[in-house]
Amino acid sequence: MKRLSFLVLILSFVFACSDSNKIQSGDIVFRSATSSSLSEAINNVTQTQKATNYSHIGVCDVVEGTVYIYHSDLGKGVVHEPLEAFMKATDTVKYVADFYRIKNITSNQVENALNRAKTFLGQPYNTTYILEDDGLYCSEYIYEVFKEDTIFELEPMTFKNPENKVFHEGWIKHYEELGIEIPEGKLGCNPNGMANSKHLEFVKSLTTN
Repeated sequence: MKRLSFLVLILSFVFACSDSNKIQSGDIVFRSATSSSLSEAINNVTQTQKATNYSHIGVCDVVEGTVYIYHSDLGKGVVHEPLEAFMKATDTVKYVADFYRIKNITSNQVENALNRAKTFLGQPYNTTYILEDDGLYCSEYIYEVFKEDTIFELEPMTFKNPENKVFHEGWIKHYEELGIEIPEGKLGCNPNGMANSKHLEFVKSLTTN
């Protein structure tokens, strides 16, 4: 009888570990930097002490076993699309995606966050990265989705290379094209900084073939 109870306990632990590695609704996905100049600019000025290299972020929505991602894409605005589309590789770009779970999050919090995510669908991408401007950039979107739960914090933004304290060429070009000054020091958020949150725990990684 003791052996049977011990076996049941071990099997329960194994299944629990297996479930914990499955992508769940409410999980946060961080995608690696691409080869684009803007992605490179984001990554070069926002890397953390954990040596993360993320330039994009979304939140997972699992529907009948299929994983969808809510995210704000530079070319599409705020969308809800299958994980395969989020991870779709090209001839020149391969992606790595790391999935994190918010510690101690409740099912009600997840439901509320995803309902809030839906309300932003169709909004344009915020190319100025200024919170007060129209649209939502990728990390701004996720910040807004979980704003009520105070998971993520806003911090003064920098567009300077941390090694030489000079504005990255990609950002100089980007804001020259927009015809506005670089919003150095304004409050904002970025994928690398958000990945450093104490409220997150690592779940798994996926890589495009």
